[in-house]
Amino acid sequence: MAAAGGEPSCQNVSDELFQNFYTEVKQIEKRDSVLTSKQQIDRLLRPGASYFNLNPFEVLQIDPEATDDELKKRFRALSILVHPDKNQDDPDRAQKAFEAVDKAYKLLLDPEQKKRAMDVIHAGKEYVEHNVKERKKQLKKDGRPQDVEEDDPEVFKQAVYKQTMKLFAELEIKRKEREAKEMHERKRAREEEIEAAEKAKREREWQKNFEETRDGRVDSWRTFQAKGKTKEKKNRSFLKPPKVKMEQRE
Repeated sequence: MAAAGGEPSCQNVSDELFQNFYTEVKQIEKRDSVLTSKQQIDRLLRPGASYFNLNPFEVLQIDPEATDDELKKRFRALSILVHPDKNQDDPDRAQKAFEAVDKAYKLLLDPEQKKRAMDVIHAGKEYVEHNVKERKKQLKKDGRPQDVEEDDPEVFKQAVYKQTMKLFAELEIKRKEREAKEMHERKRAREEEIEAAEKAKREREWQKNFEETRDGRVDSWRTFQAKGKTKEKKNRSFLKPPKVKMEQRE
């Protein structure tokens, strides 16, 4: 199911997209361990970057266990590489890349935010370890060799990377869904508040108009009653019985 606001669901964040991204990044890293300005901008703005860049450690290409001093040095080096002033031939994309780097750095400066990112990374690793353990258990049960691809440290690292990316993406999608729901509830509450205020206003206006016209209504009623009594008196004069003439005797 699509998430609120047209965002893709967790299932739509494809394995192929993550695999392609990981492969491309590793190819670039092998070619140049530092990466040029253009390569860094391309890495930070490649298709799906809105999800890939959710991992601040991946954005800054730094180990989660790095010290604050190492983090600061890495941020300075990377921010210089992608800064718009250094990439005047492509300032718009450079600005977006710089903002991604700056956002990741600020997030890791916040102890609480950094802990959350670390928790996601640890959860990704634990998931892969658990999956490998279960597969080995099944292989043993089937009487087959217990060798799996993840026994290779590099393959294991790739598996953790992809699982971590998925977890970050899932959390982001849930966050957006939650925000959309809260926004909808706030909008509905605001509409109800406006409706209640308008209703109260109409009632106040009706009450005010009722009070202002009360004297006029009372006078009209008194006039009506007075006319009724006058008419009643007139009607009574016509209802008087005729006088009976006495017969004259001869």
